[in-house]
Amino acid sequence: MLSQKTRYALRALVELARAEGAQLTAGELAVRADAPRKFLEAILLELSRNRLVASRRGKFGGYVLSRPAAEISFAEVIRVVEGPLALAPCVSPRMGLRKCDDCPDLAACSLREALARARDATAQVLEAYSLADAAASGVDSVDQLAAI
Repeated sequence: MLSQKTRYALRALVELARAEGAQLTAGELAVRADAPRKFLEAILLELSRNRLVASRRGKFGGYVLSRPAAEISFAEVIRVVEGPLALAPCVSPRMGLRKCDDCPDLAACSLREALARARDATAQVLEAYSLADAAASGVDSVDQLAAI
């Protein structure tokens, strides 16, 4: 399940994609993404540190996507905000494929195959869906995704 933080991040990024290169302030993004401004500002800082958005300070400051919207997948955003897509460390290459804390033997784990399949299916969908796709859809794809 997506956290509220991730949903706000995705909504803000989709709004930046819809802006088609126009700079938006944190206040404008908060209104468009229906997110609390202070919370969104912290999220935007994290997105900036991870080079998903570029920011400019000052009176005429704001945010823009750092790359074309078609090049930023939902999977990338979720990984930046939440961490790996995998449900457990035993199926996450990004976490070093280590055994779960309560698992006696990684090789004999009866859950690992199902969790790996879930990770692969999730990654396939989220890697293929970009901010440009969501912006073009005309609906709130973030909330539809979160309902799954």
